[in-house]
Amino acid sequence: MADASTTANEDSFFTDFISKHRPDLKPYEELYKHLHQHPELSTQEKETAATIASHLGKLSSSHDNALDIRTDIGGHGLIAILSNGPGSTILLRADFDALPVQEKTGLPYASTATQVDKRDGLTKPVMHACGHDFHVTSLLACAETLLTSRARWSGKVIFLFQPAEERGSGAQAMVDDGLYTPSKHNCPVPDVVLGQHVFPMRAGHVGTKHGVAMTAADSLKITVHGRGGHGSMPHRTIDPVVIAASIVVKLQTVVSRTAPPSELTVLTVGSLRAGEAENVIPALAEIKCNIRTTSDGNRRRVRAAVERVVKGECVAGGCEQDPEFEYLNGFPLTLNDADTVEKLSSGMQAHFGERYDRDMAFALGSEDFGILGSSVDRPYCFWFFGGHEGEEWDRLEEEGRLEEKVPTNHSPFFAPVLQPTLTTGVDAMVVAAMSYLRKKE
Repeated sequence: MADASTTANEDSFFTDFISKHRPDLKPYEELYKHLHQHPELSTQEKETAATIASHLGKLSSSHDNALDIRTDIGGHGLIAILSNGPGSTILLRADFDALPVQEKTGLPYASTATQVDKRDGLTKPVMHACGHDFHVTSLLACAETLLTSRARWSGKVIFLFQPAEERGSGAQAMVDDGLYTPSKHNCPVPDVVLGQHVFPMRAGHVGTKHGVAMTAADSLKITVHGRGGHGSMPHRTIDPVVIAASIVVKLQTVVSRTAPPSELTVLTVGSLRAGEAENVIPALAEIKCNIRTTSDGNRRRVRAAVERVVKGECVAGGCEQDPEFEYLNGFPLTLNDADTVEKLSSGMQAHFGERYDRDMAFALGSEDFGILGSSVDRPYCFWFFGGHEGEEWDRLEEEGRLEEKVPTNHSPFFAPVLQPTLTTGVDAMVVAAMSYLRKKE
């Protein structure tokens, strides 16, 4: 049985390690601002990847060329491998794409960037509205921390920087491009995959979640085919606008009458497009909807119900052509491994204390992170760290206005405070890594 002094040493290890080895974060604050000012859309992150690769190269050259850096994986993805003796092999992941959002934060380093979206050829404003700039900066600072502390740990670390998370395609693209294939990129298969996300929580706080950490998500475009004509002669047409409107209303019953009440399900119709003129009945209408579920069974059930409703309404409306269904993207469930969560919890609790929540509520967002583990049958854990300024958070919480006033990810007002958010992201990554790599001292 461990005595009190042994327990105290265990509790103090992570904080002691970080205080001795975490680098000066001022340069990383400037790097974060640079990334924030220069966001790039999914699959188009060429300059961001170059910035990451350059920083990794400088770190490596300053530490005996210890990093094995490999680029252009599944698009602009890259990895850096740090080998340091026998032990566990862990993969630490950060994503780095941005969103087509016009930034409205008012920050002195706010993005004014625009980019031509290759999907539709349109020029769009671009913003890091989901905190991926924090993820990159935190992981790079974590890499420096582990480079300077190699005498105190043993094992192998894969620092993985992933593109195209926002489209749910980046992780799979890296795997499909031979991330783990010996004849291609030959990334070592990790024992465990670890990742994190900045979130609308009180800055400085960290939370893990057992089981379902994030929902599965499916984005779907539905095309309803009618018969166009003059607005004065609706009897000579099949009006897809009316049929589409009926579909939107009927879809609202899918959650309440198809999904089990015990399983959280969200179905949102975010876009309904039809016609260009008020006196012309168009030939077709397009509906875009998003489905979020927390189990594979319910995911299949709800998707089938959506298609059934659409087909039924088209038959009722007299459509002469079947509707079309195009699944635009799909995110798997993020299902944290229980043993991995437990292993991380000890260190997180020791370092963050009351600022750590070991079983926070699951997030309604979705991620493709888990594919990096599930594709090679490895466990994974995804956790969250807060970015909202503390005093304002406390005031809004007391007033019961958190959901009203705290900007969420993907908001044009999403602006995590630079500190202590960055420090927390770095520390959480280091604690997670050292939970597997630390030497007995």
